[in-house]
Order: sequence, then C-alpha cells, then structure tokens
Amino acid sequence: MAGNETPPFWYEAPGWKSRLAGPVSAIYGAVARRRMDKADPKRVLAPVLCIGNLTVGGTGKTPTAIAIAIAAKKLKYRPGFVSRGYGGIHVRSHLVDPKSDTVTAVGDEPLLLARYAPTIVGHNRANSAQALIDQGCDFIIMDDGFQSRTLHYDYALITLDARRGIGNGSVIPGGPLRAPLIDQMRWATAILRIGDGDRGDRVIRAAARAAKPIMHGHLKPARVRGISKKNVLAFAGIGDPTKFYETLSNYGCNLVGTHSFADHHVYTHSDARHLLDKANAEGLELVTTEKDAVRLTHIEGPLAELRERTHVLPVSLVFEAETDVDSIILETAEKYHQSRIKNGSI
Repeated sequence: MAGNETPPFWYEAPGWKSRLAGPVSAIYGAVARRRMDKADPKRVLAPVLCIGNLTVGGTGKTPTAIAIAIAAKKLKYRPGFVSRGYGGIHVRSHLVDPKSDTVTAVGDEPLLLARYAPTIVGHNRANSAQALIDQGCDFIIMDDGFQSRTLHYDYALITLDARRGIGNGSVIPGGPLRAPLIDQMRWATAILRIGDGDRGDRVIRAAARAAKPIMHGHLKPARVRGISKKNVLAFAGIGDPTKFYETLSNYGCNLVGTHSFADHHVYTHSDARHLLDKANAEGLELVTTEKDAVRLTHIEGPLAELRERTHVLPVSLVFEAETDVDSIILETAEKYHQSRIKNGSI
C-alpha cells in the first residue's frame, strides 16, 4: 500500500518528530501570519466566497464548493469557481473545458468543479475571478486560497474533517496546520464541521471563543447499491483515503483490498495494470472516488480499461441544517454590498 504524502506523525500525539521540527514550524508560522496580516487582496465586482481549510490535505472543500454552487443557482445566481489548478500547467487564467482538458493540464479538482459551473484556473486568483465575471458569473466561489489572501473574499467558510481535526496542532513541517490556529481563526467567517468525531474539538472551541458560527454537514455517497455486498478492491489518491474505505465498509462492501496513492496522484499504465491484474486474479470489483475518476479521462490503453472497469462512488455534501447553505450565500452577498457602500463604490 502506497503512502499518503502527509507524514503519519502529523496525525499522532505530539512526539519527538514534531518537537524537533518546532523551530522551523515557528518560522513558517510567523511568515504565514505576516503574509495573511499584510496582504492587500484585490477586490472584484461580485461577491466572493472562499472555501478554505486550516491544514494541508483534504477536508471536503470540493464537495462543499459544489453544494454551494448548486444552492446558488437555485437562488438565481450565476456562480463560477476560481481554482489554482494544483498540478496543472496554466499560469494565466484558463477556462476549464471538462470535455477536452486533461488532469495534467488543469488538475483534478477543477475538472470536477467544471461539471457544475464555469471554472477558471490560474496563478492569479483575482484575474481568474475577473475572467469569470467577464463570462457572466455574478457569484464567485474560490476553492482554497484562504491563507494567500490575494483575492478579497467576503465570506470564508472553513471546512473541518471531524475525524482528523488539525492533527497534532503544529504548523508545517511539524504538523498539518498551514498557519497558527489563532491567526487563521481571525480571518474565518464560519466553520463547517464535516462528519462525526471529536478530533476537531480544539477548533470548535477556538471558533466558539471567537464567536464564529459553527455548522455541521456530512458526505453522502451515491451509487452504493451497485457494489454493496460485493468483494471490492478500492483505490484512491486523495487527502485521506481511509475515510473513503470506511465509507465503503459502512455501506456494506466487503473490502478485500485497498491501494492508496499520494493526493492528486497521476495514474500510470503500470498502476492500471497492477490494479486490473489483482482484480482479475481475485474476482474483485474495482471502486474509486469521483476525484480519482476524473484523472482517468481522455486516456487510452490500460488506463482507459481501468476507467471502464471501475465503479465510481460520488459523494455530495449535505448540510445538517438545510437553511445554512442559503444563509452562507446570502450573507456573502450582503457583506459584498455593505463593503461597496463602505468604500464609496455605490
């Protein structure tokens, strides 16, 4: 089983490894704090909602962004996504075409987001947001970018995985935090705790002390019926593959084997051959995530065969309080309009 790119000790009790990295973590944290505090984010003429997280790794940002885009459409907005395009080649703003773009060109998350709303990738998020506005979008959803603060956001929704929380609570490289918790909390608008568990309690307490709203949601899988009670070989290259495997087990799949890759892993023909051979030899059904599946599009050979043979398990983010998602959108728009009035733009 290949390992995840995040060091395992990040999600263990603080030990000698995190203490050894302490001086470097302090420097990293100080630089991150200064960058956030001294940033001069550019404003655009549309409400901007940032979906961020406090740590490195997956916390459910992408399904949250999709859920909000769907809700925004119901409220008669024309949403669009801004993404850095992790692993992609585009420096300047590029409108993602899910029918022709590849994962090596734009990244996996933008390919998935583009199925739901116009998505632009590029290094300059402000330019990408403006390009979306030029395309007719009137509500910008920024996937990540919370810490960089290069694009002004009217609302910052922080996703928190209740199973993993913030690990040992240390800043990179001693732990998974992108910046000290207290410094990040100052720029957050609300916390969305996803799933069950108490690993995020430290964040919840910090949010409560800072009077930040705390919302709850969970990831709901679809298309489980086709693989329930079957013997499966699951593979994934996401931030926390174990969460995916546990979901399969919880919904009745007999998890015979798993194969984990690093987050955003670009699959090779060798990977495909290995997975197909194992599935064939043991009579197993192949299963993966929706984000992994988009990395298997527009390809040929063993990878195309792997895509054809693999069951895809999409998940959607469901807010426990149905009114929360609408309130996030409406408050983002209200903060945008109030900001324009304050700055004399109206």
